[in-house]
Amino acid sequence: MYKEYFGLKDLPFSISPDPSFLYMSEKHREALAHLLFGIKSEGAFVLLTGEVGTGKTTICRCMLDSLPENCDTAFIINPRLSDIELLATICEEIGIPGPEGTSSIKIFVDLINRRLLDSHAAGRRTLLIIDEAQNLSPEVLEQLRLLTNLETNRAKLLQIVLIGQPELRDMLARTELRQLSQRITARFHLEPLSQKEVSDYISHRLIVAGARHRLFPLAVTRTLYRLSKGIPRLINLICDRALLGAYVQGKEMVDGMTLKKAAAEVLGSNRSPGMLKRFWHRFRRQGLSGAAS
Repeated sequence: MYKEYFGLKDLPFSISPDPSFLYMSEKHREALAHLLFGIKSEGAFVLLTGEVGTGKTTICRCMLDSLPENCDTAFIINPRLSDIELLATICEEIGIPGPEGTSSIKIFVDLINRRLLDSHAAGRRTLLIIDEAQNLSPEVLEQLRLLTNLETNRAKLLQIVLIGQPELRDMLARTELRQLSQRITARFHLEPLSQKEVSDYISHRLIVAGARHRLFPLAVTRTLYRLSKGIPRLINLICDRALLGAYVQGKEMVDGMTLKKAAAEVLGSNRSPGMLKRFWHRFRRQGLSGAAS
């Protein structure tokens, strides 16, 4: 609705992932460097954590684009699995025909080991990426650690990238998971954008969308930083609603009142401390609208 009104060629704050709108802050570049270092060092585990909506999935996509051609990847996006279900899913992801009617961990591990050895002999590497890894149980995490015991005299046959919310970092600090934690060769916690980065983020997306003049004054971006806590997904949702509000009101840019009204619609109309606390709890649990982190 507002795209033509503001002379835009695209919607600048869509929550759908579009590589052309990618904004890599200093934090995002550092996170990507840590992931690639961990993978190139051929360690067992690489860890990326961060709040919902901070851009972990964006970093993961960039990482996948930077992997060498001889790297095979398996991706698990629903980690609420038992140890048997995890092994069966890994088999599916790396193309191993699963054994019918078995619940034997040994059979699954033997099949995976055989496939990894064949891949290694062919000069290929295998990378397992697990998103939302904070949902893994300690038992499944231990099974993952045991999988990284599969190795030759010189190299690990399987590398695992764990991506999750801050709870994952806390979980891995437990005494019973110290063996896994000690195998993490690179780890990074992705923080929200700073106030300056929020302003740069908005400008970048508007320029890519074809904006011909400033639509969010600097004072408004400062308010947006406070309301969004610097989380890109929330910035997108609030900015999209604010541009719609400015269009409905016939304004040339978003003013403070329009932004606050948009934020109230996104966060909840009654922004009392209790309401905000419940909103942030829901946002972190559900990711708000199911957008990728």
